[in-house]
Amino acid sequence: MSEKFKDFIPLNVAVLTLSDTRSFANDTSGDALQKAAEDAGHNVVARELIKDDIFHMRAVVSQWIFDDDKQVILITGGTGFTGRDSTPEALRPLFEKQVEGFGELFRAVSYEEIGSSTIQSRATAGLANRTITFCLPGSTGACLTAWNKIIVEQLDSRHRPCNFVGQLIKK
Repeated sequence: MSEKFKDFIPLNVAVLTLSDTRSFANDTSGDALQKAAEDAGHNVVARELIKDDIFHMRAVVSQWIFDDDKQVILITGGTGFTGRDSTPEALRPLFEKQVEGFGELFRAVSYEEIGSSTIQSRATAGLANRTITFCLPGSTGACLTAWNKIIVEQLDSRHRPCNFVGQLIKK
């Protein structure tokens, strides 16, 4: 990114929780992501909780990618290996570009906290229509690890040497 931003640029964020068992009353991961984004100065403009279903997931995320008022999508859930975990398979076809390093870096920083169990995380990220989507595990701790150690800096226009903000805002 050649453009240098000196001031913080708040982004519009959507939070999606994928779960067959949670409700808004006990969605600690969605709550944590919303609070983290707001505490960092971003605007949470949408929040949904849906069952872990490939087609429902694609419909919601496709609409959010299409909407010009959202630059960031934070998804929690469905990145493991259990039967209904299908977030990567559902969403990778929507991405114009995959952020290959996100999953790799997430597993590296997560290793410090949970050891070799991190190998079962299929966290991923991608970019489409000036919207970045981060697919995170359903664990609140894992969501906060991803946010605090990776995402918060990459959504901060002042972070150097690079960040995603220039890819997300219309010039």
